Amino acid sequence: MRLNFYGKFSIMDLKDIKSIVDLMKKNALSEFEMEEGDFKIKLKRDAVGKPRKSEPMVMQEAPMVLPAAAPVFAATPAAAPVLAAMPAPEGTEVKSPMIGTFYRKPSPDAEAFVEVGAKVGADTVVCIIEAMKVMNEIKAEVKGTIIEVLMEEGKPVEYGQALFRIDPS
Repeated sequence: MRLNFYGKFSIMDLKDIKSIVDLMKKNALSEFEMEEGDFKIKLKRDAVGKPRKSEPMVMQEAPMVLPAAAPVFAATPAAAPVLAAMPAPEGTEVKSPMIGTFYRKPSPDAEAFVEVGAKVGADTVVCIIEAMKVMNEIKAEVKGTIIEVLMEEGKPVEYGQALFRIDPS
């Protein structure tokens, strides 16, 4: 998630920066950028919330050719074949069209819009994404059967993040 903020701050001190970092943590923001006149600040965090280390910029004119290396597995040798044998996910993914909070139900005491095994059409509502206090109904956009729910109730979602997997057959 990226947030551009062009506010009116005359002086920014360490307390203000700490407040911004806390806001980033609270709202699962990975990047914050602010510019006011000659003053610019850009903060970045990695996916687990730790501050990112500076990434060196490499400039080169020609592509670099590296020798092929054997794959390295962090698992034990007996577990390596299992990693290689995992098939690619099947089906069509329903992706989030926005940043927000994922809800499978229209209200806390209601049934989920869809469950695994449910038949859906292109106009079937499969979930709600709350963004800025607005509940946005998300439709399947394909005809098929729900084969996997990829998100948990009440969790934040990113733009383009897969929410459901549907078998279109």
